[in-house]
Amino acid sequence: MSAIRQASAPATPYDAIIIGAGFSGLYQLHKLRDELGLKARVLEAGGGVGGTWYWNRYPGARCDSESFSYSYSFSKELEQEWEWSERYPSHEEIRRYLNHVADRFDLRRDIQLNTRVKGAAFDSASDLWTVTTEAGESFVTRFLITAVGCISAANVPDIPGRDSFAGQWYHTGRWPHEGVDFTGKRVGLIGTGSTGIQAAPVIADSAAHLTVFQRTANFSIPARNAPLTPEFIQEIKSNYPALRELMRGTTNGHPFAISPDSALAVPEEERRARYERAWEVGGLRFRAEFGDLLTDKAANDTAVAFIHDKIREIVKDPAVAEKLIPRDHPFATKRPPVDTEYFETFNRDNVRLVDVKADPIEAIVPEGIRLKSGEIVPLDIIVFATGYDALTGSLLAMDIHGADGHSLREDWAAGPRTYLGLQAPHFPNMFIITGPGSPSVLCNMPVPIEQHVNWITDCIAYMDAQGYSRIETGEPEAEAWVAHVNEAANATLLPQAGSSWYLGANIPGKPRVFMPYAGGMARYAALCDEVAQAGYRGFRFSSGQAQRRQSL
Repeated sequence: MSAIRQASAPATPYDAIIIGAGFSGLYQLHKLRDELGLKARVLEAGGGVGGTWYWNRYPGARCDSESFSYSYSFSKELEQEWEWSERYPSHEEIRRYLNHVADRFDLRRDIQLNTRVKGAAFDSASDLWTVTTEAGESFVTRFLITAVGCISAANVPDIPGRDSFAGQWYHTGRWPHEGVDFTGKRVGLIGTGSTGIQAAPVIADSAAHLTVFQRTANFSIPARNAPLTPEFIQEIKSNYPALRELMRGTTNGHPFAISPDSALAVPEEERRARYERAWEVGGLRFRAEFGDLLTDKAANDTAVAFIHDKIREIVKDPAVAEKLIPRDHPFATKRPPVDTEYFETFNRDNVRLVDVKADPIEAIVPEGIRLKSGEIVPLDIIVFATGYDALTGSLLAMDIHGADGHSLREDWAAGPRTYLGLQAPHFPNMFIITGPGSPSVLCNMPVPIEQHVNWITDCIAYMDAQGYSRIETGEPEAEAWVAHVNEAANATLLPQAGSSWYLGANIPGKPRVFMPYAGGMARYAALCDEVAQAGYRGFRFSSGQAQRRQSL
């Protein structure tokens, strides 16, 4: 590898600074350090590795991808030695896994914990980034790689009077490590997305009373979580190569194929029977039962009707059941939750559902939450299950300035603009792992993460082999890619969910732009491979002042 230039500022020079020590950051460090021999360092805001899972410790926190697939594929030895205990891993088990990875591959020596990045600035004269931390440290690096996660910037709603509350309040994405004791407490849970749906049954088990404040009713499929048998574990380990190939060849990166059948092409009796079987299997496999659920509204309506019937069947109070029935978006156009007895929770005597569209939250007062009707709901604890400023929040929380003083916040003021989700115009030598414009959150995350990291690593190796010091994309490339991302989204029903965080709708003032790439993981990976094989078409390379343009 070519030696990096020394910056004029007294800062430690690196080949790569990686921000974040979750799935993305750990693997990127391994690839750059152990395969390319680069000097790399990971800067992590948390006190341990794990990324999103370092912070996600709320009651019921669990992955919605099946455990054996929510894992790295780069090491056959790792696949064989690690054993998952449940179909859907808990937050504790995921942290154990990532800590095992950090130890097994000796990654900790190049990870700096409790280090929050404040900003970064690119110097066009040297083709180097200077990264600064909140503690005042400074790092100079050739490449800046953001591995900050798609759903890691907690969204705490600014409800009037929040700080006047006499009890305690918590956000699920920043849960106390020591846990929260709900015994004998009156708890208010705000939010019924994936997080709220996971948390509600667990909180209700110990709280004296739980009030769930629902803005948008949500679809949810039973997870059917269970311990994994030794026989199942052995079968998975014996078939990992085929499973990984299947995962990389599917739309969403999961270890099961989506049926090519149309929900409208089978008789109603057969369709109902297939939905019943899929409901009993549980999890995200339900949405794979028919291939047109996300492309044909009439087909989607059949799944909607089935789930509506299930909610009415489970929830004993008809009035409560009707409030829990989602009617403002097609099934699976928002992130589809999987649950353990969520709807059953509303049959408990100590649980109440408040529809805040009918009676909005007006303010938080010392004794609880005041509704527009004037009712004050008395509470001891408030839990905000209000999600995240997804895909862009963690990136824009840092003050990043690229070439010619371009600010990422200003450049993305009307919505994120990237080429392949990997790089933004005016930000040379900065790579984004699973950024907006990539499949990211529409997938089982380790699959796009590994694809991104492998592509970035190969690109950096190409640059060194060619003697290039700088890589950047341009405005035309980003404009063309954003148009393609919109085209892919509009070929599905996904944009019809107006309240979805895929569109940024959960953040006041955030531009309403569909951010992930909905064209499918396999198609996206093939496009990235084509770009690389064409000499990284759409990127501009330079070495010193000599530049070479490669057209889109």
